[in-house]
Amino acid sequence: MSEFKEFPKIPRLSRECIITEKIDGTNASIFIGENGEFLVGSRTKWITPDNDNYGFAKWSYDNKEELLKLGQGHHFGEWWGQGIQRKYGLSEKRFSLFNTSRWGIESERPSCCHVVPILYNGIFETGAAESQIKLLKQFGSIAAPGYMNPEGIVIYHVAGNLMFKKTIERDESPKGKE
Repeated sequence: MSEFKEFPKIPRLSRECIITEKIDGTNASIFIGENGEFLVGSRTKWITPDNDNYGFAKWSYDNKEELLKLGQGHHFGEWWGQGIQRKYGLSEKRFSLFNTSRWGIESERPSCCHVVPILYNGIFETGAAESQIKLLKQFGSIAAPGYMNPEGIVIYHVAGNLMFKKTIERDESPKGKE
Protein backbone atom coordinates (compact mmCIF):
# COMPACT_ATOMS: atom_id res chain seq x y z
CA MET A 1 0.00 0.00 0.00
CA SER A 2 1.23 3.49 -0.86
CA GLU A 3 2.23 5.84 1.95
CA PHE A 4 -0.53 8.31 2.81
CA LYS A 5 0.31 11.90 1.96
CA GLU A 6 -1.53 14.51 3.99
CA PHE A 7 -2.67 17.65 2.21
CA PRO A 8 -1.07 20.70 3.90
CA LYS A 9 -3.17 23.28 5.72
CA ILE A 10 -3.75 26.40 3.67
CA PRO A 11 -3.00 29.67 5.47
CA ARG A 12 -5.56 32.47 5.23
CA LEU A 13 -4.50 35.33 2.97
CA SER A 14 -5.98 38.07 5.17
CA ARG A 15 -3.40 37.70 7.92
CA GLU A 16 -0.41 39.71 9.12
CA CYS A 17 2.24 40.69 6.64
CA ILE A 18 5.39 42.73 6.94
CA ILE A 19 6.42 44.80 3.94
CA THR A 20 10.07 45.86 3.83
CA GLU A 21 12.17 47.75 1.34
CA LYS A 22 13.87 45.41 -1.15
CA ILE A 23 17.49 46.46 -1.28
CA ASP A 24 19.46 45.86 -4.47
CA GLY A 25 22.72 44.30 -3.34
CA THR A 26 23.78 40.69 -2.98
CA ASN A 27 22.26 38.08 -0.69
CA ALA A 28 24.49 37.15 2.23
CA SER A 29 24.32 34.94 5.30
CA ILE A 30 26.08 34.17 8.54
CA PHE A 31 25.82 30.74 10.17
CA ILE A 32 26.72 30.25 13.81
CA GLY A 33 26.78 26.66 15.00
CA GLU A 34 26.32 25.10 18.40
CA ASN A 35 30.07 24.90 19.04
CA GLY A 36 30.76 28.43 17.82
CA GLU A 37 31.22 27.31 14.22
CA PHE A 38 31.24 30.44 12.04
CA LEU A 39 30.43 30.22 8.32
CA VAL A 40 29.73 32.92 5.77
CA GLY A 41 27.60 32.46 2.67
CA SER A 42 26.32 34.03 -0.49
CA ARG A 43 22.84 33.09 -1.76
CA THR A 44 24.09 29.77 -3.15
CA LYS A 45 27.31 28.71 -1.37
CA TRP A 46 29.73 29.15 1.52
CA ILE A 47 32.36 31.79 0.87
CA THR A 48 35.73 32.73 2.39
CA PRO A 49 37.95 35.81 2.25
CA ASP A 50 39.91 33.99 -0.50
CA ASN A 51 36.74 33.13 -2.45
CA ASP A 52 34.62 36.15 -1.60
CA ASN A 53 31.42 37.86 -2.75
CA TYR A 54 31.95 41.66 -2.91
CA GLY A 55 34.08 41.51 0.25
CA PHE A 56 31.34 40.09 2.50
CA ALA A 57 33.43 37.18 3.83
CA LYS A 58 36.37 39.46 4.65
CA TRP A 59 34.04 41.95 6.38
CA SER A 60 32.37 39.10 8.31
CA TYR A 61 35.64 37.69 9.61
CA ASP A 62 36.85 41.21 10.48
CA ASN A 63 33.60 41.65 12.50
CA LYS A 64 33.33 38.05 13.76
CA GLU A 65 33.39 38.94 17.47
CA GLU A 66 30.44 41.31 17.04
CA LEU A 67 28.57 39.00 14.63
CA LEU A 68 28.72 36.13 17.14
CA LYS A 69 26.15 38.15 19.13
CA LEU A 70 23.61 37.03 16.49
CA GLY A 71 23.59 33.65 18.27
CA GLN A 72 23.11 30.16 16.88
CA GLY A 73 21.45 29.68 13.54
CA HIS A 74 21.30 31.05 10.02
CA HIS A 75 21.13 34.82 9.70
CA PHE A 76 20.20 36.12 6.24
CA GLY A 77 20.49 39.63 4.89
CA GLU A 78 21.57 41.90 2.06
CA TRP A 79 25.18 43.05 1.52
CA TRP A 80 24.82 46.35 -0.28
CA GLY A 81 26.20 49.81 -0.92
CA GLN A 82 29.46 51.06 -2.42
CA GLY A 83 30.43 48.99 -5.46
CA ILE A 84 27.42 46.61 -5.36
CA GLN A 85 24.47 46.85 -7.81
CA ARG A 86 22.72 50.25 -7.34
CA LYS A 87 25.34 51.44 -4.82
CA TYR A 88 22.71 53.75 -3.21
CA GLY A 89 25.16 56.67 -3.19
CA LEU A 90 27.05 55.12 -0.27
CA SER A 91 30.78 55.29 0.35
CA GLU A 92 30.64 52.06 2.41
CA LYS A 93 29.04 48.62 2.28
CA ARG A 94 26.34 47.56 4.76
CA PHE A 95 24.86 44.25 5.95
CA SER A 96 21.10 44.55 6.55
CA LEU A 97 19.41 41.60 8.23
CA PHE A 98 16.06 40.39 6.84
CA ASN A 99 14.46 39.19 10.11
CA THR A 100 12.83 42.43 11.23
CA SER A 101 10.89 40.72 14.02
CA ARG A 102 14.09 39.55 15.69
CA TRP A 103 16.50 42.38 14.81
CA GLY A 104 14.26 45.44 14.47
CA ILE A 105 15.48 47.01 17.70
CA GLU A 106 18.90 48.55 17.07
CA SER A 107 20.24 47.96 20.60
CA GLU A 108 19.52 44.20 20.31
CA ARG A 109 21.54 43.50 17.15
CA PRO A 110 25.28 43.63 16.53
CA SER A 111 26.47 47.20 16.06
CA CYS A 112 27.95 46.34 12.64
CA CYS A 113 24.54 45.25 11.29
CA HIS A 114 21.55 47.12 9.95
CA VAL A 115 18.05 45.74 9.30
CA VAL A 116 15.88 46.18 6.21
CA PRO A 117 13.37 48.99 6.81
CA ILE A 118 9.78 48.04 7.61
CA LEU A 119 7.39 50.00 5.40
CA TYR A 120 4.11 48.39 6.54
CA ASN A 121 3.04 45.89 9.18
CA GLY A 122 -0.60 44.82 9.12
CA ILE A 123 -3.20 42.64 7.46
CA PHE A 124 -2.21 41.61 3.94
CA GLU A 125 -3.95 43.46 1.15
CA THR A 126 -2.68 44.24 -2.33
CA GLY A 127 -3.45 47.91 -1.78
CA ALA A 128 -0.84 48.06 1.01
CA ALA A 129 1.80 46.72 -1.36
CA GLU A 130 0.85 49.16 -4.13
CA SER A 131 0.83 52.03 -1.66
CA GLN A 132 4.37 51.25 -0.50
CA ILE A 133 5.61 51.04 -4.09
CA LYS A 134 4.11 54.49 -4.76
CA LEU A 135 5.74 55.96 -1.64
CA LEU A 136 9.16 54.58 -2.62
CA LYS A 137 8.76 56.05 -6.11
CA GLN A 138 7.79 59.42 -4.69
CA PHE A 139 10.16 59.75 -1.71
CA GLY A 140 12.99 57.33 -2.53
CA SER A 141 14.77 54.76 -0.40
CA ILE A 142 14.20 54.51 3.34
CA ALA A 143 17.36 52.40 3.76
CA ALA A 144 19.47 55.12 2.09
CA PRO A 145 17.60 58.45 2.46
CA GLY A 146 18.07 60.72 -0.53
CA TYR A 147 18.57 57.83 -2.96
CA MET A 148 15.72 58.21 -5.46
CA ASN A 149 15.93 54.91 -7.38
CA PRO A 150 14.97 52.17 -4.87
CA GLU A 151 14.39 48.63 -6.13
CA GLY A 152 11.03 47.69 -4.61
CA ILE A 153 9.47 45.78 -1.72
CA VAL A 154 9.45 42.36 -0.08
CA ILE A 155 6.17 41.12 1.36
CA TYR A 156 6.53 38.54 4.15
CA HIS A 157 3.23 36.74 4.79
CA VAL A 158 3.55 35.61 8.41
CA ALA A 159 0.90 32.83 8.48
CA GLY A 160 2.14 31.35 5.20
CA ASN A 161 5.81 31.88 6.11
CA LEU A 162 6.32 33.04 2.51
CA MET A 163 8.07 35.99 0.93
CA PHE A 164 7.16 37.73 -2.31
CA LYS A 165 8.96 40.57 -4.04
CA LYS A 166 7.64 43.39 -6.18
CA THR A 167 10.02 45.65 -8.03
CA ILE A 168 9.36 49.20 -9.14
CA GLU A 169 10.80 48.64 -12.63
CA ARG A 170 10.24 45.58 -14.84
CA ASP A 171 8.30 43.62 -12.21
CA GLU A 172 6.61 41.61 -14.98
CA SER A 173 10.00 40.29 -16.25
CA PRO A 174 12.05 37.60 -14.50
CA LYS A 175 15.45 38.84 -13.30
CA GLY A 176 18.02 38.62 -16.07
CA LYS A 177 15.36 38.60 -18.83
CA GLU A 178 15.16 42.38 -19.30
